[in-house]
Amino acid sequence: MLKVENLEVYYGLIKAVKGIDFEVKKGQIVSLIGSNGAGKTSSLQSIVNDVDKKGKIVFDQKDITKLKTHKIIQQRIALVPEGRRVFINLTVEENLKIGAFNNEERYDELLEHSYKLFPRLVDKRYQLAGTMSGGEQQMLAIARALMSSPKLLMLDEPSLGLAPKIVGELFETIQKLNEEGITILLVEQNAYAALEVSNYAYVLENGKITLEDKASNLIDSDEIRKKYLGA
Repeated sequence: MLKVENLEVYYGLIKAVKGIDFEVKKGQIVSLIGSNGAGKTSSLQSIVNDVDKKGKIVFDQKDITKLKTHKIIQQRIALVPEGRRVFINLTVEENLKIGAFNNEERYDELLEHSYKLFPRLVDKRYQLAGTMSGGEQQMLAIARALMSSPKLLMLDEPSLGLAPKIVGELFETIQKLNEEGITILLVEQNAYAALEVSNYAYVLENGKITLEDKASNLIDSDEIRKKYLGA
């Protein structure tokens, strides 16, 4: 579904991503894991053309490398950014309506699905997003992305700053979305949680992919266990 070739990402003179290749097959959950500054977020941002980049990105057999961000979103790619970035001065339902800007004819159907997936949002539909807890804001950020009916959902550090119980619920939801047919590309510092739900994973270090394998094999890797799993 997604193929990234020889990707380089620049911030001025700094080369944050150094010629990496990776792919995401339809129906899979694929993770990019690594420490802070490894290039994970930059890789996601490059897919929606939000950074200065070189390389080639093909989605659903279409070259999207040079498309503008709103045109890429119209290809049914959605990104839930690090830090959630919900509109804090808008209500839950107003945030969700913004997410459906390309899908207004399906608004009611998609809204019902979002509330079914995240029942906690139903009682807060008229509440300002800025008054919600971090976990609730993350639910809202994912629900807002789902309002665009994505084929590919990209999640950037979804568990960051959340309580362990909420993290568990979050990853259960990620698996459920995948079972519903959404392909997922996941960037996550919680390497163990990411690998547990993923089919395949890539390890990034200093802007390069140093290792890739089935997620189940990486969980069993001594090198990965020592570096990222705290074992």
